[in-house]
Amino acid sequence: MLELLTYGFMQRAFVAGAVIGVVCAIIGVYVVLRGMAFIGTGIAHAAFGGVALGLFLGINPMLSAVVFCTLVGWGIGGVARSGAVREDTAVGIFFAATMALGILLIGLSQGYTMDLFSYLFGSILAVTPTDMWVTLALGVTVLGVVLFFYKELLFITFDPEMAEVSGVPATRLYFLLITLIATTVVLSIKVVGIVLVSALLVIPAAAAWQLAHRFSLMMLLAVLFGVTATTGGLVLSYVLNTASGATIVLLATGLFFVATLAAAWRERRLPVFRRPT
Repeated sequence: MLELLTYGFMQRAFVAGAVIGVVCAIIGVYVVLRGMAFIGTGIAHAAFGGVALGLFLGINPMLSAVVFCTLVGWGIGGVARSGAVREDTAVGIFFAATMALGILLIGLSQGYTMDLFSYLFGSILAVTPTDMWVTLALGVTVLGVVLFFYKELLFITFDPEMAEVSGVPATRLYFLLITLIATTVVLSIKVVGIVLVSALLVIPAAAAWQLAHRFSLMMLLAVLFGVTATTGGLVLSYVLNTASGATIVLLATGLFFVATLAAAWRERRLPVFRRPT
């Protein structure tokens, strides 16, 4: 098994997978606790339109996807907070519109079928040195922002109304969180693809929620599950000769069910156990 690490492409895949596992897990904790999973899914699928726009304009698809996903996330949040429609309705509108835009732009483009396929379903083994360094840089940036605003994000996660009353800019932090979700989604595209990225954003955090009784512990467990899913899934996909992105997500799902069973067993023995809410 150690021969895996002798290949340059596998080394890059492990580094990128580990970074994405950490970042998705940490952002996913906020997504799960704030009930933003559907927004995460909408932003993930908006990446299709962002990638298609980049391919159509001849610019870096990852850059166009970050900008596009951020604007879509802001649009969802702005429409939902204005009271014009409910949040899930806003997600449905933007979800459909961005997917339709992506299909339209791909139809107008020529020669990008294989590139689009890799973005849709992931291609972690094709991560280039540039991709790896960009992933590291963006990952460190996202984690740095979370660390800097840790207390404020914690406050608005559990009690946004009280945070607003206390002078914390809850609305601006909400849109900052959406920006972090959009960046994390685009970071993950190379590993699991647009189709599966929302799963990696939600499942490790949901598994950690089953076992943790403190916010900090939930973050640590989510990171453990996220990194285990990405690196373990990569190894399994190599051994079983299966699609890496799908294998990563299925392993994460298996970890979720193991955590759920473990939580059910513990709650029977320790009925006072409480999850973070």
